[in-house]
Parts: sequence; structure tokens; C-alpha cells
Amino acid sequence: QVQLVESGGGLVQAGGSLRLSCAASGRTVSSYIMGWFRQSPGKEREFVGFITWSGSTTYADSVKGRFTISRDNAKNTVYLQMNSLKPEDTAVYYCAASGGGAVMWSPRNYDYWGQGTQVAVSS
Repeated sequence: QVQLVESGGGLVQAGGSLRLSCAASGRTVSSYIMGWFRQSPGKEREFVGFITWSGSTTYADSVKGRFTISRDNAKNTVYLQMNSLKPEDTAVYYCAASGGGAVMWSPRNYDYWGQGTQVAVSS
């Protein structure tokens, strides 16, 4: 199995940028489809995007063109670069690992989760 630890969250003004990291141990991130999700108080966990074994990426419409997922196999780390941040991006962000499935935008298809990192965007 794999252990995941997110970092890089914080407080940023609207229009700013943050880069979140998801460091993995136990197994390599290239062995999994790696997803990013977020959750705000009182809301369900929301799909942000994922990166496949081949490095292809898919994003939610709400973040497309602003967020980018990348992977550094040498560091065994996945990143979420967030640009042009909006107050509605405020949430706890989680990375997750999946062995694969048909619906990769569903949290149910992910087997391993990090503890989350808080992102707050002020207006």
C-alpha cells in the first residue's frame, strides 16, 4: 500500500497561486492513478483532477485552465499547481491513489488518502 502526505496549503489572495504537494511512500506514485479532491464545510468531497499512469490528466470544469497536475517520479511526489485562485476554491485539498476504475472522478474509486491540506482564498 501507499502512504500519502499533502503539504503546501495556506492563505492566499484571490488571483494568487499555490502549489500543493503530495509525497508518497511505500509504493511509487506511477503505480497508481493519482487524484486530487477538495472539500468545503457542509459539502461533499469534490473532484478536482487526476493524472494517469501515462501522465495524461483530466480536470473538473471548475478548475480547467487554472489548475495543473504533474508528477515527479524521482521524488515520488504529485503536485497540484493552482493559479488564478478564487474564493470558491477555499477548501481542504486531498490527494488520493487508485488502482484504476471506470469512474475516476468519484472518491469511491480511490483506495488511499492523505490527511488533507487547507487552502483559503481571500477576496
